[in-house]
Amino acid sequence: MPSDTLLLFALTVFPLVCSPGPDILFVASQGLSGGRAAVRRATLGILAGYSVHALLAAFGIAALLSAWPPLLHAIRWTGLAYLLYLAWQMFRAASRPGSLQLDSRPVHGLLRKGLLTSLLNPKGLLIYLSILPNFIRPGTSVATQALLLSGIFIGSCAVVYSVIGYSVAGMAGKGRFSDRKRRLAEATAGGLLLLAAGKLAS
Repeated sequence: MPSDTLLLFALTVFPLVCSPGPDILFVASQGLSGGRAAVRRATLGILAGYSVHALLAAFGIAALLSAWPPLLHAIRWTGLAYLLYLAWQMFRAASRPGSLQLDSRPVHGLLRKGLLTSLLNPKGLLIYLSILPNFIRPGTSVATQALLLSGIFIGSCAVVYSVIGYSVAGMAGKGRFSDRKRRLAEATAGGLLLLAAGKLAS
């Protein structure tokens, strides 16, 4: 594909990547409550979900989801329910006493949670359906072009989400949290997830 086409696509999707949504809010909530290790795992999970979206778009399965609105709505409301469940877990953690140690040890389960968050977020799928086709030229492999453009989108997500997540983790501080700060961080993280759920519901 021409380099100017790739650049134009990157400039088109970048503001959408930066706009607050369920994925960004999920990564920010994990950075706030779990530090950089949580950010890395949450981001990798989200990128894996968008990779699945890329394959669906490249091979035309995404068009089926768009042609049958009930299926798309089912994905949307399942994602909403899942984010509410994650927020409830955060609020439960905030209600329990005990301090939190933020360190570099692996945070289990966040890869799966990030994967489900992006898979159940129709925003990425709709980007592939409404924006990506405008940059594909007929006459060459549509699947190859779609995968290349998807790689740009996923790479942009990797950069933006990592910067945001690390920034939030840095502001949350390093080392041992007091019980009060830990509860505040967990409650704020739960609030961010509720905001993410609101984005899906709107």
